[in-house]
Amino acid sequence: MARAGGAEGAARGVALVTGAGSGLGREVALGLAQAGWRLALAGRRPEPLEALAAEIAGQGGEALARPADVGDPQSVEALFAEIGRHFGRLDLLFNNAGIFTPAATVDEVRIEDWLASVQINLTGAFLCTRAAFAMMRAQKPQGGRIINNGSIAAHVPRPMSAPYSATKHAITGLTRATALDGRAFDIACGQIDIGNAETDMTRAFGQGARQADGSIKPEAVMAARHVAEAVVYMAGLPLSANVPFMTVMATKMPYLGRG
Repeated sequence: MARAGGAEGAARGVALVTGAGSGLGREVALGLAQAGWRLALAGRRPEPLEALAAEIAGQGGEALARPADVGDPQSVEALFAEIGRHFGRLDLLFNNAGIFTPAATVDEVRIEDWLASVQINLTGAFLCTRAAFAMMRAQKPQGGRIINNGSIAAHVPRPMSAPYSATKHAITGLTRATALDGRAFDIACGQIDIGNAETDMTRAFGQGARQADGSIKPEAVMAARHVAEAVVYMAGLPLSANVPFMTVMATKMPYLGRG
């Protein structure tokens, strides 16, 4: 029988969503729960995680809320140990946790902002990928899927966004390397690059976003649920198939043209 997400004999398995307390992480976690996945919810703040877990339970699903700092190796180790104890396996990781830093030209980026961006956006994704890969490699039946939240910034940056853009370009390298390493162990890895999904972090784009020519202009946004639908599709494929890269974006964004 083909395995979707790595759970033999079942349509769905166990999924971990990082940055699950708000925004796209919350939306994707709800979408996965509605599709039949059992959820581990990770984030820095316990209150929104517990509220989301209760909402999923109220809809007949199962969710474990586990506060964690993805940039801290010990915190990540404890997170995955708890997933192992609670669920016994992991079939899907959605590497979603990330931050924006204040807009600045590259010479004015504060060192602490650069380090924070690398620690959360890149090192956090690596630490979770490393732990998930090890669990998926060792479990029976072997295998699973990792989906990285990239960005349109993984292809073209906005002005004054060097830390964010650099980390998202690096995520693409992590995605490709993980996909290659995973072939021998039935571990698939893909990336979803998102443009202007409406969340608390991006809602202001509808009023004005910085353009390549330095101007500030309103940009189209799309509902976050469309990202969740795309991730659920990627996650639901059998491990013999993979979406290595997907871009989902507001149709009328200026991304495809010159700026």
